[in-house]
Amino acid sequence: MSTPIKTPCVKVCFVDPKAGLCVGCFRTMEELGKWTRYSDAEREQIMAALPERQADYARSRCEFS
Repeated sequence: MSTPIKTPCVKVCFVDPKAGLCVGCFRTMEELGKWTRYSDAEREQIMAALPERQADYARSRCEFS
């Protein structure tokens, strides 16, 4: 029996074309497409970067308001 793949998906899939990120989980299109092929270490590295991406995205949205 295999272990489920850890994912940051929150089932809110909307890609902001300008940012190139899913605004639900903050992964890039490339990361979304390759997620199951990444190693556990690669997925952990990406997931560690997501909070900063989310903060950067929020800051960029405020700049244009």
